[in-house]
Amino acid sequence: MNEAEAVLETVVLSPDQRAHYQLAWLSTVDHKRLGILYMLTGLVFFIIGGSEALLMRLQLAVPNNHLIPPDTFNMLFTMHGTTMIFLVVMPLMFGLGNYFIPLQIGARDMAFPRLNAFSFWLVPLGGILLHFSILIGDASTVGWFAYAPLSETPYASRLGVDYWAISLLVLGIGSVGTAINFITTVFCLRAPGMTLRRVPLFTWMSFINSMLVLAAMPVLNGALVMLLIDRRLNTHFFLPAEGGSPILWQHIFWAFGHPEVYILAIPGFGIISEVVPVFSRKPIFGYEFVAGSTIAIALLSLGVWAHHMFTVGLGRPMDTFFAASSMLIAIPTGVKVLNWSATLYRGRIRLRTPMLYCIAFLVQFLCGGITGISHAIVPLDWQTKNSYYLVAHFHYVAVGGVFFSILAGFHYWFPKISGRMLSEKLGRLSFWLMVIGFNGTFLPQHILGLAGMGRRIFTYPDLPWWGVLNMISTVCAFFMAAGAIVVLTNVVNALIRGQPAGDNPWEAWTLEWATTSPPPEENFDALPPIHSRRPLWDTANPDRPDPVVGPDNETGERWDKHVTAIVAFALSEAGFFGTLILAFLYYNVQPQPGPSPKELDIVRTAFFSVCLFASSFTIWRSEKCQHRGNTAGMVTWLLGTIALGTVFIAGQGMEYANLLTHGMRIDSNLFTSTFFTLTGFHGIHVIVGLLLMVIMLVLALMGDFRGKSASGLAMVGIYWHFVDAVWVIVLSVVYIIPRFI
Repeated sequence: MNEAEAVLETVVLSPDQRAHYQLAWLSTVDHKRLGILYMLTGLVFFIIGGSEALLMRLQLAVPNNHLIPPDTFNMLFTMHGTTMIFLVVMPLMFGLGNYFIPLQIGARDMAFPRLNAFSFWLVPLGGILLHFSILIGDASTVGWFAYAPLSETPYASRLGVDYWAISLLVLGIGSVGTAINFITTVFCLRAPGMTLRRVPLFTWMSFINSMLVLAAMPVLNGALVMLLIDRRLNTHFFLPAEGGSPILWQHIFWAFGHPEVYILAIPGFGIISEVVPVFSRKPIFGYEFVAGSTIAIALLSLGVWAHHMFTVGLGRPMDTFFAASSMLIAIPTGVKVLNWSATLYRGRIRLRTPMLYCIAFLVQFLCGGITGISHAIVPLDWQTKNSYYLVAHFHYVAVGGVFFSILAGFHYWFPKISGRMLSEKLGRLSFWLMVIGFNGTFLPQHILGLAGMGRRIFTYPDLPWWGVLNMISTVCAFFMAAGAIVVLTNVVNALIRGQPAGDNPWEAWTLEWATTSPPPEENFDALPPIHSRRPLWDTANPDRPDPVVGPDNETGERWDKHVTAIVAFALSEAGFFGTLILAFLYYNVQPQPGPSPKELDIVRTAFFSVCLFASSFTIWRSEKCQHRGNTAGMVTWLLGTIALGTVFIAGQGMEYANLLTHGMRIDSNLFTSTFFTLTGFHGIHVIVGLLLMVIMLVLALMGDFRGKSASGLAMVGIYWHFVDAVWVIVLSVVYIIPRFI
């Protein structure tokens, strides 16, 4: 065999190899491939969401236009908002995080590769569910915020709202799974020397952002569950005619909705914090302030939601509190802008495409932040809340800030992903089209809003300057579309004939640039020593390394990744149950007509509750026996736990049967709606815990209880203790406290 034949033999794939290669991207658990799949999915939905936006702009280009019917326009703005937030920006950010977090911390993969794949595939599933409603001509028309009671059956009887709610539930579950994976990976899989004080800022901000996802997404899931129960089971959580409260929907939705803005933005802050220092040839100014302000933003974002509700009439004390908290959150955000600006100051700035997008981000995000402060001033908010001024403000944050940061990160990291360089000429062309198009689209909308043009309208009268400004906005929207096409052209051109990038074309300093472009399957052959925040700088400049940051070894042992993951999951579920418990309290502080908590059999419930609480002791004993290697004792105590949990579920079933016999159904009144929803979801969690324990029991009896299986019992134990703790609160709120009111 000659040399040419040998090469051909190695290149040509066998049928089995070819079939495996074709399926590899569908079955992959590699974080890099999943990161690319996230980004490709985001791109597909960007085309869909962008097309919806262009159709809306065509409708609004001239006054009194009837190009698109009103219901179709409402469908477009509902789908556009939902798509761009949940199916474009979040997947793109998750994609960059999936690809680069393990690389930046020196890990081989994410902590849970299969969970990572599962979380990804929920994104296209959710997107298909959402847009399937368009194909059947039944898409939601109630806005991405789905304000009640317009989203309830009497006002939206078709299936569009149901598809919308189910798709967001699917996407929310996937987001929580990704957040748990990010947290566990950063917390547990960092390379030796990569302490939390040394992690790159993109990784740090993705880590904090994942905490925010765990806090916010379950709140939305709770609201969606109640909305679906209203629509499918004829309850009335949010129907005012039946005693429900549309204001409660707004509270719950915006308790998720405003943190969601920062869920979109914080990873973008991390991207800017990576790109600006590299192209300024300086370390980031005030790393500790940038990192610390991220924690402040995440915490404060949880307490500002009601500035979306100043026009509801919450009263002066509530308005004052949320106005103050909304102004306060501007401080840590402003700290970041000052740090980035100080990094630029006296830097040896290289105006390559990634840096151009960063500079545009700084200017546009600052404008969006300033207009955001105006919405924290209650009288101004009253005047501009439902006008195009708010539309312009939001897009200056979400597009001028967040999306431009994604473009900066994409141009910065594309050489590492592909091994090819993007064209600088095409990059600059796309940049200027984007900048001109974006500002030309949304700057006039500030003026239109101040002139009185309301948002969520499908047409408008021919008032002075309204037609001209809307036409400018529409034309410039197509400039942005042209910029996006140039970006895609640049990518295709680079993949076909782009110049080889090399391992570190930007002369950057973080670990992702220490491996090949693209990285090998396990990311690294070897890692450089890590003593500071710029390990590649230290390697390239041994005579003038960065100061050592903290000790090389962190104090204390790192948590087991399984324990970390289940604790993070429990925190997310605490948000879900907290939403349901608050809804119960909201509706039952005052007695309701019809069935009430005082009709519950507290004595019988107390007996079954004691069984559940005792099961926490038995599973703890089972874990202790497992740690000592006493398999027989572990099995015995585990059987006891399963028996006690089964008794509790049987007792709950008996209670349900008794209530139904006496005519107390889930749709009887608000008490029964909240009671069955809260206790029902707790019962589902108990059943899941019992199934997990049965799996542990079978593994133990088969003699296969070791390694990962042994960690599994600890995970199940933490989950079970959490379920018991939730029941302590439910028992108190539902059964005991009402007896004394």
